[in-house]
Amino acid sequence: MDLSFLTLGVVGASLALYLFIAVRARALGTRDFYVAGGKVPALLNGMATAADWMSAASFISLAGVIAFGGFDASVYLVGWTGGYVLLAVLLAPYLRKCGTLTVPSFLGERYGSPAARALAVLCVLLVSGVYAAGQMHGVGIVFSRFLGVDLTTGVLLGMLVVMITAGVGGMKAVTYTQVAQYSVVVVAYTVPAAFLAFSLTGVPVPQLAFGAEVTAPGPGHGLYLLDALDTVLQDLGFAAYTRPGRSTLDLVAVVLALMVGTASLPHILVRFFTVPSVRDARRSVGWTLIFIALLYTTVPAVGAMARYTLTTTIQQGTIGDPQANLSYAARPDWFRHWERTGLLVVEDRNGDGRIQYYNDRDPIMQRRAEHLGWRGNELTRIDPDILVLATPEIAGLPDWVGALVAAGAVAAALSTASGLLMVMASALSHDLLKGVWFPALSDRAEIRAGRLATLGAVIGAGLLGLHPPGAVAEVVALAFGLSAATLFPALVFGVFAPSMNRQGIVAGMTVGLVFTVGYLLIFKGVVMAPLRENSAAHWLLGISPEGIGSVGMLLNTTVALVVARLTPSPPEALRRKVRDLRTPRAIGTPSTRWRGVP
Repeated sequence: MDLSFLTLGVVGASLALYLFIAVRARALGTRDFYVAGGKVPALLNGMATAADWMSAASFISLAGVIAFGGFDASVYLVGWTGGYVLLAVLLAPYLRKCGTLTVPSFLGERYGSPAARALAVLCVLLVSGVYAAGQMHGVGIVFSRFLGVDLTTGVLLGMLVVMITAGVGGMKAVTYTQVAQYSVVVVAYTVPAAFLAFSLTGVPVPQLAFGAEVTAPGPGHGLYLLDALDTVLQDLGFAAYTRPGRSTLDLVAVVLALMVGTASLPHILVRFFTVPSVRDARRSVGWTLIFIALLYTTVPAVGAMARYTLTTTIQQGTIGDPQANLSYAARPDWFRHWERTGLLVVEDRNGDGRIQYYNDRDPIMQRRAEHLGWRGNELTRIDPDILVLATPEIAGLPDWVGALVAAGAVAAALSTASGLLMVMASALSHDLLKGVWFPALSDRAEIRAGRLATLGAVIGAGLLGLHPPGAVAEVVALAFGLSAATLFPALVFGVFAPSMNRQGIVAGMTVGLVFTVGYLLIFKGVVMAPLRENSAAHWLLGISPEGIGSVGMLLNTTVALVVARLTPSPPEALRRKVRDLRTPRAIGTPSTRWRGVP
């Protein structure tokens, strides 16, 4: 059966399942629409949160970024998973105890400030919009390859499915849809990884194959996988896969930004508003970590195996033999398929009909290449986001495995996009429209406004997804930095610092937001376009855009503390409610809900 036809059937069946669940679990009231009625069991919420978390960045992009970034890209794994420890300890149980529906409503009630609530809405829209853009781009890549459409059409198809899922059913439908999507994601990722691990090392468990010897024919035969990959890459003039390239300061900054960004992501925090109790919120975090670990312990192995397979496919023998390079006319089908998407590009610069793949910026490799008559690296573009999707074809796995990967990638992108768009819609309808502008708005009118806001959020995220400022994982990392620089200090102060007042938190969030957005516009927007090739030389203290959220967080914290010391303290009644958040209650004693919470 043709791969495209098989993929269409598998992806179509999974989409039909998601839409069926969305319609059956549609929201009937505002609490259903925003927090699924607050009745989701801890186990199911853990699966839904894991699906929300394992986005297109995790499924499609992370292994590709690790494959081409090696040691440096390990910051994504450490930062994202470590952030869940902060989430469990610092925020999740306390936010659930306060009983609010959204992150901006918590900040507005905690600081007694409509300005803080409105500013939080802006931060939520920025963080979620950037994050959702990565998801839309990811699902566009999947559809463009396997449905034979261009990237724009692929993004539009993804927008349509997300709009139906989130707009019709609200958070209740999104939650139960994500439970199904998690199951598809994990199976779709681990099954191909097991095939690839067995074909390379003879060990079918990817986590074990990561440290096993390569048994497949090729230049790395008999070496441990990472040693084989280091050898192959260094022969081609690339840096060793296991050697760091970033500065220590940048590595620390990126890990910190990803960790605290994780702990303050609005679409993850809102998941803990959907469970019945504080105890269930804690259990949800534990289940989420278990479900995430099933995929995240597999990702580094997939990245290493995919890079090794790709490199040895193009470079079939010793670098000193020009005939060792893959003949362009004899390139495999997967190569031709991805060329049609424009995400993989080859240019035969010396007209020899073969593909030279090497580091043309390495001086030693340049001299060897000149001796061989090469004119530069001819694999001029390979988007990291295609590597996981292409791996089943690269490794010669059965077509049904490729179809399964496509279904998993779509599930990963749609599950996170749905959660993000729900958060954006609730920020606009519940926090801004009803919370600030029209407090008397009826429930029915609020739900209608929420659905219209969802439509607007889908359109905005789709437009951003057509032209993202980097690979999906890199775009998502920028969203984490924005969250770290704006929301994290406000949330932590809100739970643990009764003396923090509205003046301090508004000033701190404003400084963190302006600094971080400005830095990202300079180095990821249009301001530095003339210097884009050497933009790293201009980074502040050598800190990359992915890590600048750490600096924004420190500025936010410092300004908030200074301003709070210079302005009046919050009322005692408000300080008492903050202390109550961290006061254990006897079993069966109801928690006090905050003012204005339904």
